[in-house]
Amino acid sequence: MGSVGKPDPELDEETLVSLPLDARKMHTFEHIGSLAAVAQAFTPRKTRSRLLMSIYIVLIKAKINVLLPFGPLAVILHYLTGKQGWVFFFSLIGITPLAERLGYATEQLACYTGPTVGGLLNATFGNATEMIISIYALKNGMIRVVQQSLLGSILSNMLLVLGCAFFAGGVVHYSKDQLFNKATALVNSGLLLMAVLGIMFPAVLHSTHSEVQYGKSEVSLSRFSSCVMLVAYAAYLYFQLKSQPSLYNPIDGEERHNEEDINEEDVPEITQWEAISWLAVLTIWISILSGYLVDAIQGASKSWNMPVAFISVILLPIVGNAAEHASAIMFAMKDKLDITLGVAIGSSTQISMFAIPFCVVVGWIMGKQMDLNFQLFETATLFITVLVVTFMLQEGTANYFKGLMLILCYLIVAASFFVHIDPATSDD
Repeated sequence: MGSVGKPDPELDEETLVSLPLDARKMHTFEHIGSLAAVAQAFTPRKTRSRLLMSIYIVLIKAKINVLLPFGPLAVILHYLTGKQGWVFFFSLIGITPLAERLGYATEQLACYTGPTVGGLLNATFGNATEMIISIYALKNGMIRVVQQSLLGSILSNMLLVLGCAFFAGGVVHYSKDQLFNKATALVNSGLLLMAVLGIMFPAVLHSTHSEVQYGKSEVSLSRFSSCVMLVAYAAYLYFQLKSQPSLYNPIDGEERHNEEDINEEDVPEITQWEAISWLAVLTIWISILSGYLVDAIQGASKSWNMPVAFISVILLPIVGNAAEHASAIMFAMKDKLDITLGVAIGSSTQISMFAIPFCVVVGWIMGKQMDLNFQLFETATLFITVLVVTFMLQEGTANYFKGLMLILCYLIVAASFFVHIDPATSDD
């Protein structure tokens, strides 16, 4: 009776003929009904409705989308006024919601691909905005802007973002120390120290004038070190996603409960192909705005009377990563520090171990002398920052006082870059 009541839709012709008449009718109607449902799903009205819904979800629904008009305004100002300071400012504000929406589209696509591919997507597109800006600047020969903006993203994530998150979470949960997975933090700290190692030697080699071939040895060493760092980052991804994913589990039952709540709420709002399409559209628009942004940096520096180093290291990362900053603080206030560390320290690891060496390799392909010599001042700043944050994370606890110390450290770094004269720029 069960076979008559619910026939198999994939029965072959001989089996179908041998079935009773009622079962054959039921199978035929069921097959026709499924085809009709598919056909109805692709009617012009349904397609138009789905398109409008997708546009609403991606471009209108989020509050940060009120900043989207700043992008077109930057393009208009570029051609009508030529005031580079305003073009830079409007481009910077306009890129902020695009970066957040790019992250949203990546998360939506990851819902369909599974945890492994999803992790690779997040690793690839997690800092796509910085990568696009860097590649455009590299194409224009602005190597110092590339180096300083990537360095600024690392400093901003490790000191400002993590500090604000620890401070906000500590104030909300005043009566206790917040906990996070210490193993995850230590693995990322180790990778950051390896990145410092790769960046330090070209700078020291240049400063001590101990190169075998002046001006060439540091570039060759940088290219070799970059390839090694990319291999290390690939091994890290395999270790994190496939080999020992249990190492990155939350530390206690409360955190696990919070993660289960996130997974239950993690229902995709757009389809897989919509997510892919939005990734393409947003990447193209970010690329266009990045061109106007990079072209306006020098003009903005003169009109605002600010060093290019300060704009590249401080202003670009703060505004460009504003959405990530807000999400890290929000998760810390909800006592989900493992996610906060993933945003702050994880992003720093991606930039130092993937974005920076990737730009060196791309510059190599372009014929540009992009290297890991960030100059002594910048290298020392990065080294001290990694040491300070590593010491802060080694206990696996967070509170408002640790957050305040990190914020104050960032203020010192910002002030130092405001009065710093870049020797590479001054020589030119």
